[in-house]
Order: sequence, then C-alpha cells, then structure tokens
Amino acid sequence: MNQDRPRTAMSRRRLLAATAAGLGAATVGLAFGTGTATAASLKNGLWCNPAQGYFPSGGHFGADRGGVPHAGQDITGPAGTAIYAARGGTVHAAGENVLSGRTGYGIVLAHGSGSYTYYGHLNALHVSTGESVGAGAWIGDMGSTGNSTGPHLHFEVHSGGLGAITDPVPFMRNRGVDLGGGWPTLNPGASGETVKVIQRLLTSRGADLVIDGDFGTVTTDAVAAFQSDQGLVADGQVGPKTWPKLVRTIDSDSSPGDAVKAAQTALNKHSAGLVVDGDFGSVTRAAVETFQSVNQLVVDGECGPKTWEVLTA
Repeated sequence: MNQDRPRTAMSRRRLLAATAAGLGAATVGLAFGTGTATAASLKNGLWCNPAQGYFPSGGHFGADRGGVPHAGQDITGPAGTAIYAARGGTVHAAGENVLSGRTGYGIVLAHGSGSYTYYGHLNALHVSTGESVGAGAWIGDMGSTGNSTGPHLHFEVHSGGLGAITDPVPFMRNRGVDLGGGWPTLNPGASGETVKVIQRLLTSRGADLVIDGDFGTVTTDAVAAFQSDQGLVADGQVGPKTWPKLVRTIDSDSSPGDAVKAAQTALNKHSAGLVVDGDFGSVTRAAVETFQSVNQLVVDGECGPKTWEVLTA
C-alpha cells in the first residue's frame, strides 16, 4: 500500500439596513449538538464533501447487512478517487481494521467534543495517526480493501463518541453538504477557506472585501448585492443557485487576478500547496489537472463550472 502523500507537479448595492442586520446576525453553529444552533447556522463552511461518486443500492445508513444495520453511507466511484477530510481535526487512527467491526484500510478523524468521522475501504492512506488535518485535506484514495465488493468509500459520522453513529446524509445536508456531489451551501456567519474563495470571487466582480474568511455583514452585503444584480433572491446565502453565477471559467490564458486566487485557495484546501499569487501558470495548471484526475473529471486544466462545483463541495 502506498503511504506516500500525493504531489501535485458588483458592483456594491446598498441594502435595507434591517435586512443586512438580520442576515449579519446569523450565528455559526457548533459541530455537533452543542448549544442551540439552528439548521441554518450549521451551514458554517466547516464541512465539505469527502468524495465524489454515487450512492449504490443497499449502501444507505441502516440497510440490512446480514442482520446488522449498515453504519454509514457508501459512495461509489473508481478506485483512486480522492478522499477528503469532511471536517478539520486530528487523525485518531489510520491503518488496517482501525474501527471495531470494520475491515480494510481506514481512517478515523477526531473533531473534538466526542465527534468523529470514519473513512473505510481505502486503498491508500495519505495521513498518519496523530496528524492534524484541515477540512478538505486529501487524506486517502478510494478502494476496495477489506470486506468489499467493489471500490467505494464507506463514510460514517459518530456524534457522541465512537459508536454513537448517525445517518451521515441528513447530518451533512444540514451542514450544507450533499454527499456524493453538488454545490455546497454557506450561510452568513460561516468561516474558513471556502468563505475566502467566495470573497475572492466577489472581489473579482468588483466588491471591495478583506479576504479574511469571515462571512460577516460586509461579505453578506456583497453577496446579496451580487444576487440582486443577477436576478436571484438576495438572501446572502451562497448555495446551488448562486455558485454557478459567481464562479468564473479560468485557464492558462486568464489574466492574473482574484478569480485565479480563488481557484488557488480552493485547490490549497485540497492539499495542492500552491502560492496564492493569482497567476495561472504551469504549476497551477498542473494542480488543476491533478485535482480533475483524482476526482474523475475531464482533465483539461481549465477551471470550468464542473471543476468549480467539485472544488467548492
């Protein structure tokens, strides 16, 4: 088994003060069941999709597996598809048969407060026990090790200590992530690298923002102004209707600027290790092509809508 880490050769519009204040007051939900976070506030930018693929028949949470309920959600794809950390945390365990009752190579990530995610049937690991990882870090490759009938990711969420499993599909959806694929949803109050991507894309369209990863009132106003300009509901939420209009298709012929920086920021969230300089040169193009390859996309070195969708998921 290869344990080596992979290498990668608006205008502004004034809104009603009451609306802006209401949107900006959204609070960031905590990771698991602490406090009184609403479903909306849980879409806080701290979660991302662990793998691209589709749900196979019988691979859902609770499915009968010889009298034993299935403990997670299966996501099927070709062997070698990249597996990403669903949230930042520490590698609790990485190796073979790391969780009782699960076979094959897997990874357990600890996210604090007794919360964990598990990634099973991998054919390669890119992290080691004790290592800290960010949300979206490339932690392994999809495989079929252990008791498996074909390449897939077996993904679990444990929300009250190891063994306290919950259905990962609604859990992740409540946090703005559709398992398997699709644009993410982030609400005002969110934070993190994907918020920086949003800010850079807005800046590329004329907004005047500090790139700080804080989805506060200023960023909320900029999102709502952009949405209004595009004929969308100006709710300040960046989701499946806003993302396709916000992203820009960029490639090696693109002029240096914030749109390229947005792509570089998103690639770095997935372990590309790029200098965020806004230059779509050969190194950035190679990182795009690597990302496309390990996510089963057309490898053309161009950041178009489909590549952006996977980059931000």
